[in-house]
Amino acid sequence: MYPFFRLAKEMFLVRNAAPLPTGEVSVTRHICWPWDLDMFAELNNGRVLTLYDLGRMPMARRSGLLALMKREGWGFAVAGTMVRYRKRVKLFDRIEMRSRVIGWDHRFMYLEQSMWKSDGDCASHAVFRTAVTSAAGMIAPARVMDLLGQPSVSPELPDWVAKWVEAEDARPWPPMQEPVPAPLTQAEENAA
Repeated sequence: MYPFFRLAKEMFLVRNAAPLPTGEVSVTRHICWPWDLDMFAELNNGRVLTLYDLGRMPMARRSGLLALMKREGWGFAVAGTMVRYRKRVKLFDRIEMRSRVIGWDHRFMYLEQSMWKSDGDCASHAVFRTAVTSAAGMIAPARVMDLLGQPSVSPELPDWVAKWVEAEDARPWPPMQEPVPAPLTQAEENAA
């Protein structure tokens, strides 16, 4: 189940926080609970992506993005993610999550997030390709930034992010369109 109560707690904690300019780091703190674990008793890799929501939404609130989306009737979608896992997060470990906007292009905003353990080790790092959406489609990030009172020209994306964007643009869609071999029949399996 999605951690709605945890999200509500994070939103409550930032209700009076100072506005967050684009590019500034938003910090949230979390605990790895039993329901976040996988069969190896560590933070499940899929749950990591869900927990990153708990950092993005307070950042979006502090930046004014949530209020803008509510006013305009817009939504928010993740269009791609690049994740690097490095350190295990175990039961009851405390995590500091850092989140920031690192730039945008003509279609997407790129958000960087990381989880840090209490010993100072970085447990994971992710970049999210996101879009503000309406019933008519995606809203240009420059327009969103302009409405937020932020510069509409993006800072230059780091080289490694630009290369990921380039690789994503070259990636075939829809995927896996090559012919699939017919499954073995029972007779062929018995003959082998």
